[in-house]
Amino acid sequence: MAKLLYGFSCSIDGFVAGPGGDMSWLTPYLGPDPLVDELIPEIGALLVGRRTYGGDDPHRGTEGEGKAFGGGWEGPQFVLTHRPAAPAPGVTFVDNLVGAVAAAKKAAGEKYVNVLGADVARQCLEAGVLDEILALPVPVLLGDGVRMFDRPGGKPVGLEVIRPNWYRVVSEKQG
Repeated sequence: MAKLLYGFSCSIDGFVAGPGGDMSWLTPYLGPDPLVDELIPEIGALLVGRRTYGGDDPHRGTEGEGKAFGGGWEGPQFVLTHRPAAPAPGVTFVDNLVGAVAAAKKAAGEKYVNVLGADVARQCLEAGVLDEILALPVPVLLGDGVRMFDRPGGKPVGLEVIRPNWYRVVSEKQG
């Protein structure tokens, strides 16, 4: 059965996007990455937040603009939203987390469902359905923006190292 993976690039100070969802900070750092190249064929579906789906694109102005992983991946996308956008090929808008996760896992088969969007990842974690986290640190300090994981007042979450930068979600620790 498919696993949910929150895979993301982030600044060293923990931001996945700049203020207002700006992704232009990432553009100078895009390029070949053996870990990403290894992961992409293992992704069977995307579970995407609405802000991420309609947000800024680090591939703006290139052939990869508007495409997952800059055009390096194609497949079904499930956007969690109460505000569907215009229909797009391969994109399904779902208005609840349970339905979105179930549909994405079914579409992914034995592969990963890659979660895109910090808020959707937080919701998946809180619902107990997030299996793994892949954090790809980028050598820059943004200072402000969208945190990779923001849950004020939340309890620590136990992680087990699978390999460098890749973790299995173990539990929420009592604290």
